[in-house]
Amino acid sequence: VDRGVGGEQVDRYAGFSDFVQAREGALLRTAFLLTTDVQLAEDLLQSALAKAALHWPRIRNGQPEAYIRSALYRESVSRWRHRRGVTEVPTASMPERAGVSPEDEIDLRFAVIAALRRLAPRQRAVLVLRFYEDLSLSQVAEALSCSVGTVKSQTHDALRRLRSLAPELAEFRTNPEVLL
Repeated sequence: VDRGVGGEQVDRYAGFSDFVQAREGALLRTAFLLTTDVQLAEDLLQSALAKAALHWPRIRNGQPEAYIRSALYRESVSRWRHRRGVTEVPTASMPERAGVSPEDEIDLRFAVIAALRRLAPRQRAVLVLRFYEDLSLSQVAEALSCSVGTVKSQTHDALRRLRSLAPELAEFRTNPEVLL
């Protein structure tokens, strides 16, 4: 609690809890796509929310979700840089998709997650921002603190690698909402 103009008490965290309750699910999904691990996603989101809480008086009247999403992307890449010695987790190849049953959609989602897991965190972040969050090139560049050219090249490299890692996903290009 801070002192406002005239000495009245002002709750510097007013609205923070309501914001978190309203947007936690969407933010956690984004964190999961960035980490491809539930526990790491929860840790990543908690870290981003802690940073947002510290700056809540400044960001609450602007775009707090954009601030938190940017913190998620940056923290995800930062954590990857510190964990470079960790090896990749091998995955089994997914069965071919015969129809559009709920089981097939689940298999497809696991295939996407497995393929995303094998990308570098920066490439994963670019794909999540561009195709899941549907941000423009300039918005992605701003969120990742890099140039538009870097976003373009990272997107190109990530899609090329994704195609080589999971060629079975090619048939779903026209229906991306099934993937996530």
